[in-house]
Amino acid sequence: MRGQSSVVGVALLVGLTVVSLGALTTGVGMIVEEHASRADAARVAADLDAAVTPVETTGRHRERVAFADGSLRTVERDLRVLDATDGEVVERVRVGGLVFESGDRRVASVSGAVLRGRGEGATLRTPPPVTASTGGGGVLIVGAAPLGTDGVTVSGSGGTTTTLRTNVTHARTDLGRGTFAVAIETATPDPVASWFAEQGARTRIEDIDGDGIPSVVARFEGERRAYLVVHDLDLEVGG
Repeated sequence: MRGQSSVVGVALLVGLTVVSLGALTTGVGMIVEEHASRADAARVAADLDAAVTPVETTGRHRERVAFADGSLRTVERDLRVLDATDGEVVERVRVGGLVFESGDRRVASVSGAVLRGRGEGATLRTPPPVTASTGGGGVLIVGAAPLGTDGVTVSGSGGTTTTLRTNVTHARTDLGRGTFAVAIETATPDPVASWFAEQGARTRIEDIDGDGIPSVVARFEGERRAYLVVHDLDLEVGG
């Protein structure tokens, strides 16, 4: 009877060891996957930052974007310049956006700005090309960087590399004098709103066109002369 109890005890011990090793293996696997996903997001954010440089680039430019697992796709996004006194749209540019997703990691590029993360955990890596002089009576320069392409998706598992080719041209429009606001559509508005607030703008977040994607609306106080500078990227994805 004692020998039988010993056998049962050994069996239970072996079973518990196997279960513990299985849990440990699962935990290690999850940690490795989390690190890989984080590294993917960091690499893609750096690649998009290098590929989409609307202000610094003129003419042809190409940059590779590489990731282990996930998808890179174009999305519809708008940038608007508003008359701050009555809310009327002065100019609207369909800038579009590039979004990379891998698990719960997300990187987005919209009109020159690069954001990383989701919801309240999102951070702004590169701010939008919008410049305002301090106080009233100054100048507002709004940079808009339309991709010039939509409906593109690149996805893969085990290692994917795609090339972003741009042919950048620039055009400036004098919007005259007035009190202006800039509205940038983004699925992660909080870090963009915080950045605009640091530039001295009054900000709010609202879904302007009812499409489910909010816009950060940044109002610059005081009358000033505004310029819209469109950096047309003429983007091609693939290869």
